[in-house]
Amino acid sequence: MATTVTITERPPSRREAKERTAALLAARPDLADRLHRVRRLGRTVRSCEVHLTNACNIRCKGCWYFEGGFDTAVSELSDLDKIRAFATRLREEGVNQATLIGGEPTLVPRRVEAFVEHLPYITISTNGLRPMPRQGFEEIAIAVSIFGGGPLDDDLRAIRVNGSKFTGLFDTALSHYKDDPRVMFIFALSEDGVAHIEPTVRKIAENGNIVTFNFYSEHGTENPIRIANERRILDEALRVRDLYPHAVVSHPYFIRTLITGTTHWGGRFGYDVCPSISVDLPAHADRVANGNPVIPGFAAWGADYETLQFCCTSGDCNGCRDSQAVYSWLMVSASRFLQSEQRLEEWLDISESYWRQWHWSPLHASKAGTVAS
Repeated sequence: MATTVTITERPPSRREAKERTAALLAARPDLADRLHRVRRLGRTVRSCEVHLTNACNIRCKGCWYFEGGFDTAVSELSDLDKIRAFATRLREEGVNQATLIGGEPTLVPRRVEAFVEHLPYITISTNGLRPMPRQGFEEIAIAVSIFGGGPLDDDLRAIRVNGSKFTGLFDTALSHYKDDPRVMFIFALSEDGVAHIEPTVRKIAENGNIVTFNFYSEHGTENPIRIANERRILDEALRVRDLYPHAVVSHPYFIRTLITGTTHWGGRFGYDVCPSISVDLPAHADRVANGNPVIPGFAAWGADYETLQFCCTSGDCNGCRDSQAVYSWLMVSASRFLQSEQRLEEWLDISESYWRQWHWSPLHASKAGTVAS
């Protein structure tokens, strides 16, 4: 008989959570090793984000970086010795994972190299137009963006700096990274692109890569995360996930929360719960004090390597449904999954699917032999 624990509206205290966890594991001792492994990973990996460069070789529609003026907010540092000193400082402060964004990191591989020299866990976020070399970057994770899928991706992303259009951006990225275990495509779902979800995922799977879903927020518009028919896009995302379970590493619970912004305990994604903020920024004092968990020590740094950014993305919390921020929210909300053995197992599944995304992770999909379907 399943063990069920009554949960009140408030999250349990640390002592209550410990007692509930012990009771659930007594009934399901098979979950204990998984729980210890996920917790150990969470303690081992201490993350930050760095705007590696202000430059980019395309101008995607709805890109929060350029819509928000991040490319001009601070001066870009290019001195490699100073960048190495910054990476060294991170390591000395206990940070061992950096997500390098931009701008476009593949434009400045020497700067990526400076971080690889000093930190063991590196992820770059790229538009896919230029390949990231393999030599010297064998262990990094590469996250390639797609907006909408199919021909919609070119409409939204294949735009040169001078405003002229081109075609084949997604296919170019596929050709760069065929059978490359470092690579995960981050597929930003759009209501206009529902028909493109399955064929896009199929191409990724056939290319020997994995994919996680994101949410296309049209930054710069009045309502960036508006969806007229949530059910339609949610059903299709879940259907395609079931069709390609080895290629799509997104957990169904995560997909539902990503698209609806809601959880089983009634939580709604937004600033008051988002954990992916620069916790030492004075502007977040009230948020940090409100009791909702944050990522310990997390910081996002501008391209001057001195200025703390508001959070891991745009800072426009009403227009944000960032996939990794949503995933992080679910992961730091473990105490909300202690109603039953089934809920605890569900949280473990969600957490493991998060860690399967990153090539440097011991739980990465390739290490389980499940890269494509």
